[in-house]
Amino acid sequence: MKPFIYLDNNATTPLDPRVLEAMLPYFREKFGNAASRNHRKGWEAEKAVDLAREQVAAMLNAGAKEIIWTSGATESNNIAIKGVAEMYKDKGRHIITQATEHKAVIDPCQYLEQHGFRITVLTPDRKGRINLDELASAIAEDTILVSIMFANNEIGTIQPISEIGGLCKGKGVLFHTDATQAFGKVPIDVEAMGIDLLSCSGHKIYGPKGVGALCVRRKKPRVRCAPVLHGGGHERGMRSGTLNVPGIVGLGWASEIARREMADDAVRIARLRDRLWQGLSERNEEIFRNGCADNVLANTLNVSFAYVEGESLMMGFENIAVSSGSACTSASLEPSYVLRALGVGDELAHSSIRFSLGRFNTAEEIEQTIGQVSATVQRLREMSPLFELAREGLGLKQTQAFSR
Repeated sequence: MKPFIYLDNNATTPLDPRVLEAMLPYFREKFGNAASRNHRKGWEAEKAVDLAREQVAAMLNAGAKEIIWTSGATESNNIAIKGVAEMYKDKGRHIITQATEHKAVIDPCQYLEQHGFRITVLTPDRKGRINLDELASAIAEDTILVSIMFANNEIGTIQPISEIGGLCKGKGVLFHTDATQAFGKVPIDVEAMGIDLLSCSGHKIYGPKGVGALCVRRKKPRVRCAPVLHGGGHERGMRSGTLNVPGIVGLGWASEIARREMADDAVRIARLRDRLWQGLSERNEEIFRNGCADNVLANTLNVSFAYVEGESLMMGFENIAVSSGSACTSASLEPSYVLRALGVGDELAHSSIRFSLGRFNTAEEIEQTIGQVSATVQRLREMSPLFELAREGLGLKQTQAFSR
């Protein structure tokens, strides 16, 4: 059997063995509840949770008390968006976001829209970046929150976060960013970037699933979020529930490792990604890179292979794990809403593959991927009447029109 190659790290990452080692004692001998403050087992758990707060906060130049534990970035986004909406609704009912956000931002905004809030959805440019002038024009007197993701999960495009933060500060509007894909991959400074609320998750940085964090600014301004979960008033009253101590320990140590190794990892992984794009470009005609080539995560490459259906392409190299879009929407047969928002046509959007590299990928794996993907593309195109028409001189738009 061919060795399995994992290139779907934006969906989830494998658990780093060093993280697992740090977590194991908190499943066994250090099993206490962090809220039990009357005995040693509880003190052990509370101490571990406090250390993890410091480790996550250090990644963000935030205060440890600004870290709120959640079950993951989806919950963090819901607390940030719904919590701010509820807390500041008397000040205003207008929220701004963008069309290429993760569903964990889009869906809470749509929920609020059904409950009397006005939502403005910005359309990014073809590279996936928003226009700052359009954002400035969209901010109104009743705007209470701007929610723009740090880096896109499908195409890797990084937004001008510092400029967005500065604009929001100047307008007196809170700024939330879903940093799930950027956290642990690029430097983040919530103070310098003017970020008021930030969401992140453990399983994107070689930590465990089921744990995440929401960074909530405590001063200049002090941000308040109404709770989404009630029952005990844990986590500064924003998120009740017994803390997942082993998961929190894992997220803390995954953050610590990322802080130490992020810069070196980014250089190495970007080199592998660039080699992947170079190899695919050299061996395949009519392929297109989606998103930015410069303002982009080091690990992400989204490619459309014209005249090939993405699902069929993935089935052709079953030993390589990739994605045709976000993991949360991969069961849908619809083309990627992210690519469509960028102006990519349905046919090319259906032919897109997301390659997301990680800490444990090797140069040998990349060479094997180039070879297997290229062979599969060529085999499928040989069976495609549209590709045959293209080789006879019809362009992509003409062959698409012919297919209808």
